[in-house]
Amino acid sequence: MNLIQEISLFAEPVARIGKYAVTNSMLASWVAAIIIIIFSLSLRFKLKEIPRGMQNLFEMLVEGAFSLIDQVTGDRKLSEKVFPIALPLFLFILLNNWIGLMPLGWVGQVEHTGKGFLFVPYLRGGSADVNTTIALAVMSVLAANLFGVLSIGIWKVFNKYVNIKVLSSIPGRIKKDLTVVIVAPITFFVGLIEIIGEIAKMVSLAFRLFGNIFAGEVLLYSMAALIPYIVPVPFLFLELLMTSIQALIFAMLVVVYFTISASEHGHEDETDVRKEQEEIKEVLSAKA
Repeated sequence: MNLIQEISLFAEPVARIGKYAVTNSMLASWVAAIIIIIFSLSLRFKLKEIPRGMQNLFEMLVEGAFSLIDQVTGDRKLSEKVFPIALPLFLFILLNNWIGLMPLGWVGQVEHTGKGFLFVPYLRGGSADVNTTIALAVMSVLAANLFGVLSIGIWKVFNKYVNIKVLSSIPGRIKKDLTVVIVAPITFFVGLIEIIGEIAKMVSLAFRLFGNIFAGEVLLYSMAALIPYIVPVPFLFLELLMTSIQALIFAMLVVVYFTISASEHGHEDETDVRKEQEEIKEVLSAKA
């Protein structure tokens, strides 16, 4: 039997629920979510005043996570608001990254193709599927903006992207300063560029995570195909370390986005707008 084992850029379907195809990366994501839920519930119902065993380990993890988040936010109250999103996101991505590396990721089914028999694993790290990483990135950036709305108000968040305030200041200032006719529209369009920046955040988050995890899978499969025994083991441990770092980077970037959304333009007033306009005016004068 000619058994083929190859890495597909896309997740492979392993089952069907009616007309809905269940892919191996989707199955791995479900497994990761179920593990987190079961672990959280079991820990919740076994809490003790004097921590022992798993509770002690988890409390150390929580303290370490708060310490890292505090370094970004600089405010424990803000950290407490971001923490319930950052830590579960980190654990979910970490488990997704590791599932494809574990022995269970090597259990699968054999499908007949025109080239021969193709091996399809039942579990493939969800982060190796670009659909999963895009979903996580879009959710994170949108949640950061929603967090900004709840923290500083919908008007300030909206004005960050569509700076109506600077346009409305033109009639009142045009008699004193004619350059406001040029400076104000430039300031307005700078705000519109922020929208492109939010889209760039989604693309960066999604493809950085997907690219690193998929490249790691390719490396491991290639090494296993060339030299099946012993040699791939160091690369496996390297992948475990790299996937952990990628999960941490993703979570910390989300913390940064939440912090920026909660503070950026949060204290902006008329003086700040005029200061921005003066800076643009100086640049225009220098070029003239």
